[in-house]
Amino acid sequence: MDFLQLKDISERYLDFVNPTSAEKLLAVGRVAGLKSGDRLIDFGSGFGAVLTLWAEAYGVGGVGIDIRPAACERARQRLAERGLDGQIEIACGPAAEYPFEPGSFDAAACIGATFCWPGLFPDAVRAMKRAVKPGGCLIIGEVFWRDPELVPAEIAQRESGIGPEGEIFAQAREAGCEVMYALHSNHDEWDRYTAEDWRGLSDWLDENPDHADYDEVLKHLRDSQDEYAAYG
Repeated sequence: MDFLQLKDISERYLDFVNPTSAEKLLAVGRVAGLKSGDRLIDFGSGFGAVLTLWAEAYGVGGVGIDIRPAACERARQRLAERGLDGQIEIACGPAAEYPFEPGSFDAAACIGATFCWPGLFPDAVRAMKRAVKPGGCLIIGEVFWRDPELVPAEIAQRESGIGPEGEIFAQAREAGCEVMYALHSNHDEWDRYTAEDWRGLSDWLDENPDHADYDEVLKHLRDSQDEYAAYG
């Protein structure tokens, strides 16, 4: 079972597939100046919850791209239920390969999905810059180490794309952007996001005791719990 299949299992109870809240996402949209008629591209759009929120609150349209067919289907269903399927398109495929017209969007978002590009955050910034008009806004959610010295050496080596927050700002500036605003996920948001992942995996295990991948899913659950307790 690959990582994306495991995410399909673990995220069954989540709407926002990141440790955040509607309140914070609305604040980000407000600061970004999202308004009716704007076109937005969301790389790694998950279940379409963020696009739905901004479409309803600010009247934006556009496109979301996600690689998981199950996530795309759930996103399309959400948009249809809210009458937004003519306003927001969902494209299924690798986000980094989506053939957008350069400069055709007012804003670009990538929340928790810069791993879509081989070079992670710096590559994401460069790609998103190409997608937006001059003066367009980029909305990026990115993980960082609060205290790199507390991260176990083997984890730091395995997660070599993660660094301190200041490194994110420096990389954004090197790509020709200025950081205008930042919000942080708090401990409760991380707890809820992670625990809901565990609940999805745990319930799947209860429902599929004889599945061929049972032991693999159980190991993924336990590894996630152990790593969260150790450093997450």
